[in-house]
Amino acid sequence: MQILPSTTAVRVSAQAFAPSAAALARADAVIVVLDAAEPHRGLLALPEASTWVALHRTMQRSTKTPILANRLGNRRRTLVVVGFAKAGSSAFERLELAAKLVREALKPGVRRLQLHAVGLATAEVVPVLEAALSAALAAAAPLPEQKSKPSPACDLREVEIASPPNEATERARAMAEGNHLARWLTALPPNVLDCVAYRGALQRLARHEGWRFRFYDVAALRRLGAGAFLAVAKANAHQGAGIVRLTYRPRGRARGERIALVGKGICFDTGGINLKPHRSMYLMHGDMQGSAVAVGTLLALTRLGSAHSIDCWLALTENQIGPRAYRPQDIVRACNGLTIQVVHSDAEGRMALADTLALAAREKPAFVLDFATLTGACVNALTERYSGAFTNRTGLQEWLQSTGQRSGERVWCFPMDPDFDAELDSTVADLMQCTLDNKGDHILAARFLSRFVGDTVPWAHIDLSSAEHKGGLAHVPTEFTGFGVRYATHLLADAPRLREALAKARP
Repeated sequence: MQILPSTTAVRVSAQAFAPSAAALARADAVIVVLDAAEPHRGLLALPEASTWVALHRTMQRSTKTPILANRLGNRRRTLVVVGFAKAGSSAFERLELAAKLVREALKPGVRRLQLHAVGLATAEVVPVLEAALSAALAAAAPLPEQKSKPSPACDLREVEIASPPNEATERARAMAEGNHLARWLTALPPNVLDCVAYRGALQRLARHEGWRFRFYDVAALRRLGAGAFLAVAKANAHQGAGIVRLTYRPRGRARGERIALVGKGICFDTGGINLKPHRSMYLMHGDMQGSAVAVGTLLALTRLGSAHSIDCWLALTENQIGPRAYRPQDIVRACNGLTIQVVHSDAEGRMALADTLALAAREKPAFVLDFATLTGACVNALTERYSGAFTNRTGLQEWLQSTGQRSGERVWCFPMDPDFDAELDSTVADLMQCTLDNKGDHILAARFLSRFVGDTVPWAHIDLSSAEHKGGLAHVPTEFTGFGVRYATHLLADAPRLREALAKARP
C-alpha cells in the first residue's frame, strides 16, 4: 500500500458563460445553485424551464430545502442538480449544501462536471462556486484501501466553472490537495504507517516539494534533553521515533512572516500503562491527524507560493504498552528545563508536543500554530462539529474565531486565564501533566502546552475535536475529515490580515 497519495487528476477551468442548452450539453453533470428567495426566477433561466418549475412545486410539498435532479433531453442526457442558497449563508452552510449537491451529481460515469450560480447577489457567486468546487474535489479524492476487489474510483476528470478565473479557485485547489494528503495519511492502517514509515514518506515528500528535511532522532533528542517526548517513545519496540522538521522558504526576495506549524503525530495510541478500552482505542491510528493537518497545510501554502517562511515540526512516535512504558508518578525533564510529574500515560500527546513546541519556539517565529487530536474533553464541550482554539494572546481570539466562520471550519476560543495553572501545581515537580478527574482537561492541556512556548512568542493551539465525524463534515464526505487544512490556509494565506492580527498580539 502506498503511503503518499497520487495526485488527483482533475482539471479545473473557469470562464463566464450562461447555462444554455448548448453549454450544459458539454457536461456529464451540472450543479446549479439558485437564490432560495426567488426560486422560480432562477428556474426559468434554465433549459426546459417548465419541467424544473413543476419539479420544484412537487418537491416543496415534502421539504422546505429541496434539491432537484433531472436529466436533460439532449444526446448526452446531462444530469442537472439544482440547489437553493439563502442570502447571507455562512461558509459552513455553503459547504454543507455543496456536499449534498455533489453527492447527487457525481454518479458513476460522470467525468465532466459544470458549476453554475444563477440569480445570486454578486458577492455570493464566488463563495458558492468555491464551495461547490471544494466539495467536488474532496469527493473525487480517493482514500487508501486493500480490498481484493477495489472499490470503484470516482470518474471525475474535469470541472468547468461558469465564472471568470479568480483567486478563490486556486485556493480551493491548493486546500483540496492539502486536505487529501491529511485524510490519506490518517486513514492508513497502523501496520503501514508507523512512525518509521511516516518519517520516510515525509522525507520523500520533502524532496519532491523542495522542502528541507531534518530528523531529530532519539539520540539527538536525548542530547537536547527532550525527556517529555522520550518518555512517550520509551515503550516502542524500535528506536525510530523522533521529531521531523520540514522547512519551506519562499522564492525571490519577498518575505512574509516566519511561521511555525506543529503537529501531534502519535501513529498509534494504546494509552500506555493506563490502557484504553477497546472502543476508545479502535480509531487510534488516527491520533497522528494533527501532524497530517500540519503537513497538509504546508503543502497547500506551498502550492499557493506563500510569502511566509514556514517550519513544520512533527512529533512522530507511538504510545505503546510494555515493560519500558512510562508510568504515573514518573518525573521527566523537558528540553526547556521544566520538570513534569506524570499523572496518566494516556495524556501522551501533550508530552510529545511539549518538547516539539519548545524547539519550535526557540527560534522566535512570528507565530506558532499547533494541531493535535488532544482531548476528549474538547469533544464533550463542542461535539465534533467545532474544534477548540486556545491562544496565549487575547488579541488573537477574534481573528482565530472569525477565520473559522470565514473558512467554514469552525473553531471556538476557550479561556486561558493564568489561574487555571493552579490545577497543575505539583509538590514534586514544576508542574503536573494533567489532573486525575479530567475536568476541563482541554483547557488544562492548553495551559500545560503554553509553558513550553513561553510568553514571548504568539501561539495558538487547535484541539481537533472535528478530526472525526461520522458521515463527514461540511464538504468532506469521509469520517476522517482533515479538519484544519482549510482553516489554517485561510488563517495564514492572507498576509495583510495576518500582520494586522499579530500587531494586536500583546502578551
